[in-house]
Amino acid sequence: MKRTIYNKEHDAFRTMIRSFIAKEVSPHFEEWEADRRTPRELFRKLGALGVMGFGIPEEHGGPGETSYKYQAIISEETARASVHLGHYSVSTSIVLPYLLRISSDEQKKRWLPGVAAGDITLSIAMTEPGTGSDLAGIRTTARLSDDGSHYVLNGAKTFISGALNSELCVVVARTSAPDPSDRRTGLSLLVVPTDSEGFAYGRRLEKIGQHSADVSELSFTDVRVPVENLLGEQDKGFSYLGQNLPRERLSIGVGGVASATAAVDYAREYVQQRQVFGKPVASFQNTKFVLAECSTEVEAAQAMADKGIELDDTGELTAADAARIKLFCTEVAGRVIDKCLQLHGGYGYMVEYPIARLYADTRVSRIYGGTNEVMKTIIAKDLGL
Repeated sequence: MKRTIYNKEHDAFRTMIRSFIAKEVSPHFEEWEADRRTPRELFRKLGALGVMGFGIPEEHGGPGETSYKYQAIISEETARASVHLGHYSVSTSIVLPYLLRISSDEQKKRWLPGVAAGDITLSIAMTEPGTGSDLAGIRTTARLSDDGSHYVLNGAKTFISGALNSELCVVVARTSAPDPSDRRTGLSLLVVPTDSEGFAYGRRLEKIGQHSADVSELSFTDVRVPVENLLGEQDKGFSYLGQNLPRERLSIGVGGVASATAAVDYAREYVQQRQVFGKPVASFQNTKFVLAECSTEVEAAQAMADKGIELDDTGELTAADAARIKLFCTEVAGRVIDKCLQLHGGYGYMVEYPIARLYADTRVSRIYGGTNEVMKTIIAKDLGL
């Protein structure tokens, strides 16, 4: 089906991104996968390209207010090439919006130029060893010093994406005891330089997929965080976290569709080349039917994701609709990629084939950003259930 959300400017941007990936990413990607880490220099190259600071005002080195469509194009092109840009989307799509929305003018002047240039990348530390989707259970504490000049941060986090390549980490910590009637109160957001004394990296966690994107454990031992690094108001952190969740979940849905689209393309090419019983795999009715089903599902998911992108542009994307997009698009991606891998036969299980990487890399999309079970809860609540 013809897509209508992009114009000639978007097409030119897509050409630029495709060329950058072909030159700067694809030739080195296998090495990054083996190293379990994307080189820090990549983000400076992306900064020079002008894509690290979407939404950053021009006076701070960014392009100004920018449609999410450009970030969607990057997701589509990386999936097309079967590569990743490390924690790029975490920094630009998930963490940067917090700085844009709730940081003070002084904080913007201090941090945003470096982010736009790629000299500062961002990570966020929410999940703890015993606390995943239930953020109200966070135990990491930040105690305000007696003189009110700094917070003393103590605790531990896990599953933190991109921390090894980040200069700043937004840490969600408890700054006061929760209200018995509302466990979500008492959380704050602190911007913590990763070279702070007492800020320590634990294990680099080994994942099923997305090997080039590092994921680590973190610990904080009496880390002094200046009060000037508090984002927004103290104890209002939970409400801030909720503000960017629709965009985050939209981005996961968009990534799911992009991966499913790439899987269909890889499978379609493979079955036309692979010979079985003296003829192409594509000649069998089952192959045709499976790819027809996959193509149809992908088109439906793409239409849903595109509508979400348009709603995000106009500020009308609701939490419930973002949950629907994440739920549907990631479930479609899981089904489609599995079917496309099956069409590859035994070769589909070999990591040298892109379909194997897509299969492993996509599985987590039904977990992070809020599990799909949580998405169902949000949707049910929107239905009044």
